[in-house]
Amino acid sequence: MGAGTARDLMLTVLLDRGAMDCGDLELGALERTLPDWCSYESTHDAEVAGRITGATVVISNKVRLDEAALRNAPQLRLICIAATGTNHVDLEAARRHGIAVCNVRGYATPSVVQHVFALILALSIRLPDYQRALREGRWQASAQFCLLDYPIREIAGKTLGIIGYGELGQAVARVAEAFGMTVLVAQRAGARAAPGRMPLHEMLPQLDVLSLHCPLAPETRGLIGVQELALMKPDALLINTARGGIVDEEALAEALRNGRLGGAGVDVLREEPPVHGNPLLTCDVPNLIVTPHIAWASREARQRLVNETAENIRAFFSGIERNRVV
Repeated sequence: MGAGTARDLMLTVLLDRGAMDCGDLELGALERTLPDWCSYESTHDAEVAGRITGATVVISNKVRLDEAALRNAPQLRLICIAATGTNHVDLEAARRHGIAVCNVRGYATPSVVQHVFALILALSIRLPDYQRALREGRWQASAQFCLLDYPIREIAGKTLGIIGYGELGQAVARVAEAFGMTVLVAQRAGARAAPGRMPLHEMLPQLDVLSLHCPLAPETRGLIGVQELALMKPDALLINTARGGIVDEEALAEALRNGRLGGAGVDVLREEPPVHGNPLLTCDVPNLIVTPHIAWASREARQRLVNETAENIRAFFSGIERNRVV
């Protein structure tokens, strides 16, 4: 189906407002795009089909839209993914049913970059360890004016490796260079050699920090596992703000426990929320910082996400292709 006019619209459904708005955003730009709206704080899998049956536009941040749901939404013309990743939408099914799909790109770059370096710096400074030592009264009982229980490293002069050199990877590289780091970029998984890119297994032994910025795809699932972790320096850091499935979490936990890796900062897990537990959430894993998928979530980034989603809807009903993935 092609684009039409806003007057043709019967219903726009926002399936998971709570995934991007905690009451601090201005949603007017989104609400003004089309006249009829139905907004849900969250939507469980079993509720999807019923909620989108009469929809012409569906907005989803992470709610799964599969073949069965799309088949039962005959009026659906546009799916707006309020995110960059598209793995929760069956794109082939959308194509078969003539449903356009668009996403939002680049909205969270400043937020993610600052989170990456917050993790790198906190691990390099051993910030969580020193905070814990202070709470335990160890500075108060120290014989010296300072506490030097944990080694502190400067990141200047260190080597950062990046997997995934799109907008995020390039932005991280620019900040790393400002800190005085050397940047190496991994060759894309399954791709031919390219200038300025290194084979992953050649790059890993050279790194002091590895930062992941690639999508989760068949060729990147489990990309960092036992073999890859073994190639890294025993004091190297691993930062993952991409997707949980890219890293073998059991292998990472064991590498940290056994001192085969210096530390890790992880913002994503293979199951989110981790209702069935996760090997990285046990209390015996040292030098690990886990954050609850918030690298993207500054208020400014979430507002850009809302505004860009609104622009995608306007573009579609004006007959303009914008951020289309299908």
